[in-house]
This record gives sequence, structure tokens and C-alpha cells, in this order.
Amino acid sequence: MSENEDLPSVSASEEAFQLHLQEVQVLLSRHRLVEDLVRRQDMPRHDLVDGLVHRQNLVELQRKFDALEAPEIARILEALPHNESVVVWELVKAARGEDILEELSSDEFRDTLTSEPEQPERKPLMLNAFELHNGRLRQINIETRAALAAAKPIWVDLIAPDKEELEWVKQVFGLTLPDPEDLTDLEESARFYIEDESDQIHLHSAFLLDKADESRNVGVAFVLHHGILFSIRNEELPVFRLQRLRARIQPGYVSDGKDVLLDLYAADVEYSADTLEDVYASLEAVGKRVLSTEITDAEAARILAAIAAEEDLNGRIRRNVMDTRRALSFLIRGKFLSKDQQEDARQILRDIESLDGHTAFLFDKINFLMDATVGFININQNKIIKLFSVASVAMLPPTLIASVYGMNFKFMPELEWAHGYPFSLGLMLISILIPFWYFNKKGWLR
Repeated sequence: MSENEDLPSVSASEEAFQLHLQEVQVLLSRHRLVEDLVRRQDMPRHDLVDGLVHRQNLVELQRKFDALEAPEIARILEALPHNESVVVWELVKAARGEDILEELSSDEFRDTLTSEPEQPERKPLMLNAFELHNGRLRQINIETRAALAAAKPIWVDLIAPDKEELEWVKQVFGLTLPDPEDLTDLEESARFYIEDESDQIHLHSAFLLDKADESRNVGVAFVLHHGILFSIRNEELPVFRLQRLRARIQPGYVSDGKDVLLDLYAADVEYSADTLEDVYASLEAVGKRVLSTEITDAEAARILAAIAAEEDLNGRIRRNVMDTRRALSFLIRGKFLSKDQQEDARQILRDIESLDGHTAFLFDKINFLMDATVGFININQNKIIKLFSVASVAMLPPTLIASVYGMNFKFMPELEWAHGYPFSLGLMLISILIPFWYFNKKGWLR
């Protein structure tokens, strides 16, 4: 009879637990739903509203758990999904954490709750917006979509952006930017074009990146949209750092997005010119080594490697300025620039033409140094071949003497002469020394 009396109490306890669990799940679901909705809204005082809703939901959950005992909370923690159990544990661990841990049935689950959660590292935002302030560029700190929407930039610069940042630009400006990974896969005919529907100007250019260990051209996409310049690339470039520095310091340096674009191209040409000066200096040092009195094969190999590196860099500079010339010609032909901007573009083109002569001269110098180095290698190889040639000529007389002594004559007086064979060996030695003496006297062994 006692067992039958216990059954209703057990059933009532389980029913009460299920009721508490459902209430907690409803509160957690409401908390998560409202939190997601608030975070997605683009409204003023977003952080304040988010904080109020967050605290209101947490207060309701806290009241619920204050009314429950430690064993009930432990069962609820074990019944909830991991992400929800962590939220509950953060609410109750300060007041009754030890009591609840003692009621947990699984040591593994207990260790999971008490272990410090790993905080994922958020990639720093690589979206830079710049607006005009007193005639100077001023960088705006962009951390949220709302901050980007509130800004009035003339230049938006993105470095290896993720999908979230690209989506911000699309929502705020109505512009779909290309993926940085696709910048190098475009056909030549699709690098400069205009979208008829939106009047967007698209340019895809190559900018030089010269480092101590490598040199390469980095693709950059530009989009001019409603007077705003958007630039997107995979890595930081010295030209962009230089442009930001100048525009911040010098008042009136830029006035709109097209000015920024032209100044970026001008800075790229200037950077290429500076790199050409470094190539001149490097080739001058290589030239001194090439024109030295004697070069070993190992030294010649190092010289050839240095010349090849400078030739590759010179070729990249030539390609870079050619790409800049094409972009500027596209802007001039399309009549996208004002009168002053067209004059600036033509001045940049004249600077590029001056660089063409330098790159051509450097190619000639590189070819000369390459030929000279290869010539020294050939001279070293000829010295080795000359030694073998002299040795082969010097060995002809002793070979003749040996062949004579090897003939079967009917009468061979050497057989009865005690010094016959020593005489023949001495004769061979003298026949070897005479050619070497003669070649050395003529200077052919030097």
C-alpha cells in the first residue's frame, strides 16, 4: 500500500519539474528572440535599447531561478542545450554555484560548466571611411553598420573585407562590391567599364608592392558611385598609406572621390619612380662586382641572381605604370573628370612617359650586365678547357716515344744497354716539359 501511495507523489514531482523546465525554456526563447531582433535593427540609441531589453529578460530569468531549489536547477541545466545551460549557469553560479554542482550527475558536464569559455577572436574591421573636414581627410571610426550609415564619406577603403562588411556597404550605399579574390581573374576587357543602370564607374588596377624579400603587383578594385570612391583589395599598400597621410596633413589636397582616385594613381607613379631609383642603386653595386678583375663561378651565380631579381622588379614597374596609363586614359576619354582633374590626369601621364625611358635604359643595362657576367663564366670555362688542351698537346711527344719503344725491331740495342729504359723515360719527361715551357713563355697558360 505504501508503494502505491508513493507513485502519485513521484508523478507530481516529475510533472512539476517539466512545468519549471517549460517556463525556463519559454523565458530563454523570448530572451534570445528579442535580443536578435534588437541587434538587427538600425535605430538610434541602439546600444541603450539593447541593454534595457537584455537586463529585463535576465531579471525575469533570475526571479524564476530564485524560486527553485538547487536539485531542480541542476536537473534543468542537464536538460537544456549547451548554449542555454551556459546562460543559466552564469545567472546562478554566483549565489548557489557550489550547491548546484554537487547535484549534477555527470562529472563531464560539471567540468564543462566550470571551465572558462574560449572567447573567439573577432577579426578587426578593415573598413576605413574618410570624410572631408576643414579641407582635410578625416578618418571615421567604423565599428557598426549604423556608424557607416551615419557617415558622409568621400572615400571608403576596404582591406580583405568579410561578407558582413560587404553587406554593410550594399545596404547603406546600394552598391555590390566585387570579391577581392576575383580581382586577378578578370579579363582585360572587363577591367574598365561603366554600369549603365547605376552610372557606376568600375576600374581594376594593379599597384606595386615592393618588399625586401619579394616584389609583386596587387590588384585593387575602384568603384565611383554617387561621388564616393570605394576601393577594395586584399592587403595594405604603401601608396594608400601615403595618400591617407598627405590628405590628412595638407588642406585642400582633395575635394571629392575622383580627386582621391587621381592622387592614388599619382602616388603609385611616384612610388614606382622611387623603386626605380632603388633599382639604379642595386644595379650600380652589381656593376662594380661584374667589372672587377676576376669573378669566380660562385660569385657569378650570385650576380646573375641579383640581376634577375632587378629585372623582375623593373618589369613589374613597367607593367604597373602601363596599367595606370590605361586607367587614366579611360577616365579622360570617358569625360568623367572636371577640367582641373583632366589636367592633373595628363600631368600623371607625362610623368609615366618619363618613367618609360628609365625602364628601357634599365633593361639595356641589365642585358649588358647579364652578358658581361655570362662572358666571365665563359672565360673561366675556357681556362679549364685550355689546360686540358695544353696537357693533351704536351702528351703527344711522350706518346710517340712510347710507341716507338713498343715496336718489335729485329735488333733492339736498348735491351743490352743498362740505361736504355731510363733514357727513354727521361726523354719522355723532357718532351712533356718543353711544350709547357713554350706555352708559358707565350703566356698561353695565364
